[in-house]
Amino acid sequence: MKVEVVYGAAPGVARATQQDLPAGATLRQAIAQSGLLEAYPEIDLEVNKVGVFNQLRNLDDPAQAGDRIEIYRPLQADPKETRRRRAQAGAQKRGPAQHQSALRPGV
Repeated sequence: MKVEVVYGAAPGVARATQQDLPAGATLRQAIAQSGLLEAYPEIDLEVNKVGVFNQLRNLDDPAQAGDRIEIYRPLQADPKETRRRRAQAGAQKRGPAQHQSALRPGV
């Protein structure tokens, strides 16, 4: 069965490999066969999450024909914290009066 294994080495940069696997092969076996672990030593399958078509999966799940197996980079920043900082920066730019009216329309 044919699958694709993909790793986004950096934002906007991805490397994909096509693999032909035996029936019953796992995601872990597909990744090992892809050569991406050797090409990108920063990949640690104990840390990096994996998925198929943007759905998280376990390494020991069976691969299916046509799967796009994705190795995800660890997050560099907590998304909630990033949004909170952006909201605070926007509130400081608007100033206190505009900020209050933005929170309570009609005030």
